[in-house]
Formats: sequence, C-alpha cells, structure tokens
Amino acid sequence: MSYIAGVDIGNSTTEVCVGEVTGNGNLTFLTSASCPTTGTKGTIENVYSVKNALKLAMSRIGRETSDIDLVRLNEAAPVIGDTAMETLTETVITDSSMIGHNPSTPAGAGQAVGEILLIGNISRGVPGTPYILAASAEHSYEEVAAVVNQYGSGSGQHDGIDIVGIILQADEAVLVENRIHKKVPIIDEVRRIDRLPDGVPAAIEVALPGQTVRMLSNPYGIATLLGLNAEETRTVTPIAKSLIGKRSAVVLKTPGGNIHENILPAGEIYFHGDRNITINLDEGADKIMAAAADAGDIRDISGQPDTNVGNMLSRIRTGMSELDKSAEADIRITDILAVDTLAPVLISGALAGETCLEKAVGIAAMVKTQKLPMQEIADRLKTELNTEVKVAGVEAVMASLGALTTPGTKLPLAILDMGGGSTDAAVISDDGHVTMTHQAGAGELVSMLIQTELGLSDRHIAEQIKKYPLAKVESLFHMRMENGQMTFVDESIDPRFFGRVVLLTESGLIRIEEEIPMEKIVQVRREAKRKVFVTNAFRALRKVAPEHNLRNISTVVLVGGSAEDFEIPEMLMEAFTDYRIVCGRGNIRGSEGPRNAVATGLVLSYVGEQQ
Repeated sequence: MSYIAGVDIGNSTTEVCVGEVTGNGNLTFLTSASCPTTGTKGTIENVYSVKNALKLAMSRIGRETSDIDLVRLNEAAPVIGDTAMETLTETVITDSSMIGHNPSTPAGAGQAVGEILLIGNISRGVPGTPYILAASAEHSYEEVAAVVNQYGSGSGQHDGIDIVGIILQADEAVLVENRIHKKVPIIDEVRRIDRLPDGVPAAIEVALPGQTVRMLSNPYGIATLLGLNAEETRTVTPIAKSLIGKRSAVVLKTPGGNIHENILPAGEIYFHGDRNITINLDEGADKIMAAAADAGDIRDISGQPDTNVGNMLSRIRTGMSELDKSAEADIRITDILAVDTLAPVLISGALAGETCLEKAVGIAAMVKTQKLPMQEIADRLKTELNTEVKVAGVEAVMASLGALTTPGTKLPLAILDMGGGSTDAAVISDDGHVTMTHQAGAGELVSMLIQTELGLSDRHIAEQIKKYPLAKVESLFHMRMENGQMTFVDESIDPRFFGRVVLLTESGLIRIEEEIPMEKIVQVRREAKRKVFVTNAFRALRKVAPEHNLRNISTVVLVGGSAEDFEIPEMLMEAFTDYRIVCGRGNIRGSEGPRNAVATGLVLSYVGEQQ
C-alpha cells in the first residue's frame, strides 16, 4: 500500500490530490487540498505552497507528509501578462491645467467664463470684468458667501465686481449657494486649489442633476467659451475627452507656449515562425491575432526596440531570465493573446488627477525557457519532505485524465483547462491519443483588463469584481441586483453600504469604493471575460480539433479555477451552440467540481504506468 500525491502548480493556485494504491494496483482517492501559489509558477519559491498544500491534504486524513511515498509534479509553463498601449497623445500642461472631477455636491447650473480670482485678492477685482472666485478650505462657507454678497453686489464702499462662478476646496457648494444673493455655478471638492493660477481665463460648467457637462466635454464647446483657434482646439481634445460623463468641470486657458505634445509609439510585433510576420500594435487585437495565426508554429515573438510593445516584451523576457540562469538559457515567447481595451491615461499637469481614456491593447504572453527548473523544485521537495518526488506529466494530458472522472463523460473527449495564466486544451481520441496546446491568457488577463478599464488602483478589488455578482443597496432593507431583480432582507443592511455598489460574496457584502455605476462595472467585467475566455476557447480548440474543425468535437469539459466562475461556463455554452457541442463544468471524481483535474490526472497516470 502506497500514498501517491499529485501536485498541480498553477499560476494562482497549487492543488493536491492524494490517493492510496494497493499492491494489486487498486486506487482509492483519499483527500485533496489547495492553497495560493508562492512565487512565479515554475520557480523554486513554489516549494512553500506545495508543502503547505500537502500538509493540509494529509491532515484531513490524520496523516503527516512523511507518510507520502511519492509526489508527482506537473510540468509548469510560466505565463506572464502585461499591458501595452496604443499610440497615445499626452497633453502636458506646465503652468496651468483643468479640473474635471465628479463631485456629488456641486451647486447651481449652467456655464460661465471669466478670470480666476483668488479670494485673498478680491480687492484687486475690476468692475466690469467677469471673475470666477476660488476659495481654499481656510475660508468658511459663511466667509465665502459674505465676500460674494459684499463685492458682487457693490454694497458699502466697494464698487460691484462681476462674480460669475465659484470654485471651492471644501465640500460646501450648497451651503454657499444658500447664502448668496446671485445664483452662479459652484464647484467644490477641488483638492489642489492652491495650484490655480490667478488671473487666467477659465470656463466653468455645472450640469443639472442627472445630466453631465455638454460644453466642456466638447472641444468645440471649449473653443467657443474660451475663444480658441483651430490649433488650440486640437490640443484640448484630450481634456474634453476626460470630462465626458462629469457633473462639473473647469477648463483654464493655458498661457501661450505651455502646451506640449508627446507621441508615444506603440511599436511593431515580430512573429518568428513558419512564416516571419510583422504587425504594428496600432492595427488592433484582431489583426495581431490573425498575424499570429498566419505565422504558423511560432518559435519566438519580439518587439520593436524603444516602443511600448518592445519594452513590454523585453520586460517579460528579462523577468523570465530569473527562472533559468544557465549559460545556455533559451528564453522565448511562444504565444500571445492580444485584446482590445481602453486605458485611463493621466493628463500631466492636471489639478485633480484627471485621466483620458485611450485605446489600448492588453497582451498576455507565454514564455518558455529551454529548461524550466521543475527538477530543481523536485529535488528541493525531496530533501525537505524526505520522500520520492518526480516531474511526471504535461498539464493538458493530466487534466484530460482527471476530466474523465467527471460523471457522464466518455472518449473521445475535449477539455479546456482555464487557469489564472493560461488556457490549455486537449482532445483524447477513442484510442487514447492526446493532442494538446497551451495558450497564453486566462484569469489574470481578465483581472488586468477590469482594473485597467475601470481605473482601479487595487488589483485585488479587480479580482473580486471578476469573481462575484454585483448589487446596488437602495435602502436599508432591499438591494437591486445586477440583473434587475429586487431582493429584500429581514435584517437591516449596514448603513455604510447604503446607496453603494457592492459585491455579493460568500462572507458578506464588499463595498466598491470607486464611484462607478453598477451597469458599467457589469459591462466591463462581461466584455473582459468574453474577449479572453471565449476568444481563447475557440483558438485553443481549433488547434487540437481533428482537421482543425470544431464540428469534429462533440464534448467539451471545462476544468480549472476559471471554470468555477459564475458566468464563464454559460458564456462558452452559448458560444458553442452553433457547433452542437455539449459543454459544461467538469466535476472531477464526482465531488471536486472543475478543480483538481491535473492533480487527479497525475495520480491516475501513476497507476497506468504501473499497469
């Protein structure tokens, strides 16, 4: 009797399956476990997560890791994802800039044009000149209102000056509006108001509730308000784009000579394969992927030096050099998945962190070295566990064996193993022959796209958005789900969730801190999954299908961590409808769901080898 452990080291998760094999070759599965992968997949740091997962699995059957007779590791193919941008025009404003945030409490409505006048310089105001008054948080709303009423009406010993709009640093727009005699548009919550230059022309706009700015989100609207010529109008286009969808905005007319343009080249991608093909990143994801397909069997992929894509691919190659430091190291990028997306680009000189959405291409790359250090990992584990450790099988083949333990499956069978970094596909024929492929791009690329398009500062919240459905808390006793369904609760919802978009997790509600409409988050999430997983599923299955025809595949079992997703399997089922393919989540060993396929396959392959 022997305890055999199969270990699947993934990009995100390390999974373990432990089986008991008797002398006559009978196999009984005993336990399984998983834990987050430590370090980059395929590096020596993986040892810690393997030991943790083995310890957890054995503890569930009251055993120690020293009781394991053999550990079988999967072959690991590291995949690294990064984002390369399309050609961007960055507007650099060195002396003054614009404000285009989205405060929840502006006051008044309409547009106004005038010179910026700091409240401390109010006495310098000239009658007959329109001014936009700017006040820092040092000045209370009573003081601001008193100054506007005193100077704006010409009461007392002062001649009246024309105050047409107000910019506040504090969250006090409504309080000021309630106390002034003349109603003007007021913007508040401007953090860096101290950087406002005095005396420069500015245009201000506040939209009515439920609406967004119209003049300042249009380059010709800005030109109309500030009297710009054709060249100046062209340079303010990124500013106008960044103000789309905002409730309030200010644009300052920059002094001459302070606007500079910097064109950032996207660069060319070079595919070295059966055919050598060059494609510019500007062509977009569809043409890049078509070029990759035309290149045939790809030996390596490189990028034009000193460009966005060239620098990105160089970073990936440099990072992978840490995996194999031998003199004969042959580090090659053998596959990429390109996806069209939008990325927020910071406008330099902006006063409130304004960004402009520009077209971008997200790229996941599969990098291979001549010799991954899997044997080094095995040797380290053998020393630390004092047991036999063997590098035993390619992921796609092992996943196929594990998928066959799903009830209702039989040969021939196709599998899609959708993990964090790669999508692997395999087809097992009636006679047991396996055809397989490794494709770059999976869950981590989806998280990257969600983070990029929503402008999130934290990758963790992007991961959470990918995994869980959304709701909007509309009262303390009901929520509106993302599908429009209303859900009522018996106990009061925590008031800090009121009016906010939340994630519905197993452990409770998680609040989305960014002010992003629920509908936009849902749209970005679903599109990211469709771009990555549906695209990659078709790409992978066509490579392994008999005669490269999807109609020659009748059954697809989805395995891997991403197959647990609450909407990806349904997306794929819909996508495969036209091909009459039976597709669904696997249920490994009838109990594990879509996870643990590779680890289970490693144990099964051991029994097969013995027989």
